Amino acid sequence: MSAGFGVYVHWPFCESKCPYCDFNSHVCEGVDQRAWREAYLNELDRYAGETDDQTVTSIFFGGGTPSLMAPETVAAIIERVRTRWTCTDDLEVTAEANPSSAEAALFSAFAEAGINRLSIGVQSFNDDALKFLGRRHTATAALTAIEAAQKAVPRISFDLIYARPGQTAEDWRNELRQALGLAGEHLSVYQLTIERGTAFHRERVGTADEEAAVEMLDITAEELSVAGLPAYEISNHARPGAEGRHNLTYWRGGDYVGIGPGAHGRLKSADGTAAVQEIRLPETWLNAVQTKGSGTQKRRAVAQEERAQEVLMMGLRLTRGLSAVDFMAATGVALDTFLDRARVCALQEADFLVFDDAGLRATPEGLKRLDAVLAHLLA
Repeated sequence: MSAGFGVYVHWPFCESKCPYCDFNSHVCEGVDQRAWREAYLNELDRYAGETDDQTVTSIFFGGGTPSLMAPETVAAIIERVRTRWTCTDDLEVTAEANPSSAEAALFSAFAEAGINRLSIGVQSFNDDALKFLGRRHTATAALTAIEAAQKAVPRISFDLIYARPGQTAEDWRNELRQALGLAGEHLSVYQLTIERGTAFHRERVGTADEEAAVEMLDITAEELSVAGLPAYEISNHARPGAEGRHNLTYWRGGDYVGIGPGAHGRLKSADGTAAVQEIRLPETWLNAVQTKGSGTQKRRAVAQEERAQEVLMMGLRLTRGLSAVDFMAATGVALDTFLDRARVCALQEADFLVFDDAGLRATPEGLKRLDAVLAHLLA
């Protein structure tokens, strides 16, 4: 099965900046929707000129808060992708959204624009936790938004964050069971991490202690597996066949176009793979597209060794791991040739990796320690 070809659209604006967020997001009260719409369409035309032989399998509107985009802008982008590329009949079109009442009211308009999957940033169903996380919505608003999303589009997912300071394993189990009563086919569950440059980092906010965090990870795997949503990636769980296709393209080493401030892309040609990075600051990006016809800040050739390491690191995030076929397609290198067999054997003996005819994958214990596993594997 092909890894697919995705189009990522980054909307950089939010109503407020969450204290744990290190994404390229900016608070802005007024946005010229027409100017931004034209800039996105121009970027799509530019990238389509060099990738029109590809078949698009997914479009993903990320951010920031894409549900703050005008539905007309969303519709125009989707239509331009369908016009400039061949698209699969079952094209997945996802938009991230917040559970505020104003955004939930737009879900039907987004569906009419062509969105068929919504990913909602719930983060918690506990009002105190939401306040701590800097979220503007309440638990009641989250419930209302999920209901509105389920009525508007055929596929939804929502996010939760665990390992908050003071949170106990039993607290998490109860919260997770409440979420499972609302979850449909997909759930994303992230451990709170404190990233440099965030308000939490500046304020020296901590997380749950390591022992509790590990117990919460085990509870997550247990509860979601029993509920029929096993993990298919470290932080993502789905019913079989309901996995998020766009992110699978990343994890399986597929190509993708990234447009919008700070977006990244990977584009393969006869000359190898190119890493493309868009200008990060929103107004600078918009001005560059308007005046120079391109929002690209940097484009460089990715060496084969670097690309192989990148695909390996992404592929091992998947519970099914990385197949030899996917690895060869993405890198041009045979998986068994690239790997250091002595290191693989040592990790197999420690019960952190499995390497067989299906490819390379981390065991459940290996997934818990994936950073360390990769550091040893690629040393």
